[in-house]
Amino acid sequence: MKRKLYLIFLLLLTACAAPTKNVSPPAATPTEILPIPSQTHQNDLFDANNIILAAPECNSGLTSSQTEGPYYKSGSPERNSLYEAGMPGKRLLVVGYVLDQNCQPIPGAWLDFWQADANGSYDNAGYTLRGHQYADAQGRYFLETVFPGEYPGRTQHIHVKVQPPNGNILTSQLYFPNEPGNSSDGIFDSALLVKLEDRGDYFVAYFNFVTQK
Repeated sequence: MKRKLYLIFLLLLTACAAPTKNVSPPAATPTEILPIPSQTHQNDLFDANNIILAAPECNSGLTSSQTEGPYYKSGSPERNSLYEAGMPGKRLLVVGYVLDQNCQPIPGAWLDFWQADANGSYDNAGYTLRGHQYADAQGRYFLETVFPGEYPGRTQHIHVKVQPPNGNILTSQLYFPNEPGNSSDGIFDSALLVKLEDRGDYFVAYFNFVTQK
């Protein structure tokens, strides 16, 4: 009996002394990394309005300068849209590049726009249809406004000032094709005609500004 108990005791000691088998803990489930939602499309006014700009061309040289006119006001608000709900007139998008004399985009160029409303009147008390913006990293600008009316003695036009960072200011105007008033406007310049696309409810006007950097 003692011998049997002794053998059992030895077996227990052997079992306890046996090397412990290394068992790897279960692999931790990796944390799911969700893709960061891209804001590019949401914030890109060109994509949102189905606008694709053609590769810039500068065959016509520098953009012509024109008179500032009597109604320029400094201190306009920074904004891409001058359009306000209920404004008379057809909505208009004006888009394009700001380029230097070598046809290279100028990111950060300052553009200041002002114009008459659809009835040909300027807001000289406030900043309706007035605003400035900066060209994006590709040198593009985007303006939402309304198609201007004829100011007495003038054809339809939009005023603009363009300034590259630390550069000189170009003051000019934009005109629209096939307007009867173009032929009788004493300062009309066909080189400043936009390329106009009628999309039914709104127009898209394309124009590239080319200025000394």
